[in-house]
Amino acid sequence: MTGNWENAILQVLIFWMLTTPHEFAHAWTAVKLGDDTPRNEGRLTLNPLAHVDWLGTVILPAVTVLLSGGFLGWGRPVNTNPYRLRGEMKGLALVALAGPASNVVMAAGLALVAGLLASSSPDLAQLCVMATRLSLYLAIFNMLPVPPLDGSKLLLAARAPAMIYEELARFGFVLLILAMSLTNLGYWMASASWTGTEFLLGLFVR
Repeated sequence: MTGNWENAILQVLIFWMLTTPHEFAHAWTAVKLGDDTPRNEGRLTLNPLAHVDWLGTVILPAVTVLLSGGFLGWGRPVNTNPYRLRGEMKGLALVALAGPASNVVMAAGLALVAGLLASSSPDLAQLCVMATRLSLYLAIFNMLPVPPLDGSKLLLAARAPAMIYEELARFGFVLLILAMSLTNLGYWMASASWTGTEFLLGLFVR
């Protein structure tokens, strides 16, 4: 049981560190596209405390790791005003995609570090491998079209009916829990993240 707690704490800490560049990427992209809302709300920073959602970043991930071995979590959403963004809804789509894209970039960087440390520091290299997998998992998970995840913003950008989006937003948390517990969605995302990790490691580990 101690090992389970240690694993849960380690994964939550890694996840928290990965959500920081993810949310920063949303904020930075929004500001670059003309919306100062993230800057005004203190989100244009790499300070992890500015981006933590205590339920979604700490409590829920720890519980899901302990109870199921799966992973469910998110960072504190970055607020944007699509009408201040250049391109409006197209700009909103770019802001939404910036977060998952940052996690793919982070995963590539972590895989490179893992390759560099494979011989000299295998334990640290293995930690980087875990972080690579989790970063890819975060990118995939956030593309689900369910509020508050980034994929839901693509629905808005595609001009999905407001009524449908509002209903999804009302039950988004419940839908995520049900999807993770009653379907193979979590297994599929974990498998996809492992496949991506193996691909990246294949590029950098010799």
